[in-house]
Amino acid sequence: MNAFADTSADTSRDGTHSGRARLILALVCACQFMVILDSSIVNVALPSVQRDLGFSATGVAWVVNGYLLAFAGFMLLGGRAADLFGQRRMLIIGLTVFSAASLIGGVATAAELLVAARFAQGIGAALLAPATLAVINTEFTETRTRARAFGAWSAAGGIGGMAGALAGGAITTGLSWRWVFLINVPIGVALTGLALLSLTDGRRGHRESLDLLGAVTGTAGLAAVIFGVMGSTDHGWLSGVVAGPVALGVLLLIVFLTVEARFAARPLVPLRLFRIRPVAVGNTLLLLFGAIGIAMWYFTSLLLQNVWGYSALRTGLGQAPAAVTFLVFARVSATLLPRTGARPQILAGSACLLVGFAWLTRAGTDSGYLLGVLGPTLLIAVGIGLTFPTLMAVATSDAPDGDAGIVGGLAGTANQVGGAIGLAVFATIAGSAAAYGRVFVMAAGIAVAIAVIATALMKATESERVS
Repeated sequence: MNAFADTSADTSRDGTHSGRARLILALVCACQFMVILDSSIVNVALPSVQRDLGFSATGVAWVVNGYLLAFAGFMLLGGRAADLFGQRRMLIIGLTVFSAASLIGGVATAAELLVAARFAQGIGAALLAPATLAVINTEFTETRTRARAFGAWSAAGGIGGMAGALAGGAITTGLSWRWVFLINVPIGVALTGLALLSLTDGRRGHRESLDLLGAVTGTAGLAAVIFGVMGSTDHGWLSGVVAGPVALGVLLLIVFLTVEARFAARPLVPLRLFRIRPVAVGNTLLLLFGAIGIAMWYFTSLLLQNVWGYSALRTGLGQAPAAVTFLVFARVSATLLPRTGARPQILAGSACLLVGFAWLTRAGTDSGYLLGVLGPTLLIAVGIGLTFPTLMAVATSDAPDGDAGIVGGLAGTANQVGGAIGLAVFATIAGSAAAYGRVFVMAAGIAVAIAVIATALMKATESERVS
């Protein structure tokens, strides 16, 4: 499937109605639900976590950062592991690690232990997420079927965001913030059983060896860059705490690319994948788009609680309409994509993001919830719903046989690295509650950049197809 193309002429039949296909789709959607649920449910609980475990005002961000750091740093390794050792095996391992780390986080009595548990959760998610994308790419091969599967997968994230916003506030208020982690344990156990029932080992042929040098340099390089950028919230961008890790990370990534290009017999990331235009363009746009999600969910949560004085429960209720809207438009996006192609949906989504974030800059305590927060966040949610599943479909389309896992890992890495860098940059800008508007201005600028890049590069792709 070339997601850049207008696929309105495609007449392939939808294969998602067989019993096994429905079971597999339910599994990958539930895994995505759990990962997004964890992210959104934690955002609402952060003030309570900070008070109970004695986090500093900047230190509490590591409850989010620790997860993002591991998630982004290890996803390339998780993607290639799914290709080499089997999607079923890596999905189950990811679920096990994620659930065990959730249990540890739920019983943590020290800030350091909770951050360590969040780091372990990120590793589990890094093994889990590319495996689910690989399953979609290998099990749903027809154009319409794959588009609908991606739409359902993205919509599951919307349900997770909605459930997290609601459940996070309710659990934190009525029980304890600890249950926002403990809730993952029974979900993880149930999904492991479903994976054992529905999936088979997707490996073909003999088992290849893992590119260990590439795995070490690539993972360490990404982690070092992200770690350094995250330190910018507490230190200047030119300080040794920031510049040192970033420089080390860039050096390791240069070594990684050299190893992959010249020395690795079976590279962790085959560089030939970037000669596939949808993969290259899709990952570029996902890198930018990662910051959009952070600006929307993380900073509107802080806006409602720190500026408007909302409780955790009320904040969850305040964000729920946007989550429902995302859910609806993710499904709409999946239905339209085979007919329209990717570019119209990305441009329409970017326009909604631009107007929504520009509108959100005017939010103030005197503007009222309906016009100050609800209106703009609904419009932003429409933009996210149209854009995110489309970009994921583009970035993972045309994956060569045997590379579905690493292509999914690349897409997930790009989105998570964009989110981690976006959080660090935005947190530096929003040093005070009064500066949240600057974050939303930058997010609007990113939406413009996505539209411009998508227009230019997709036009080039269409020209190549015509010639």
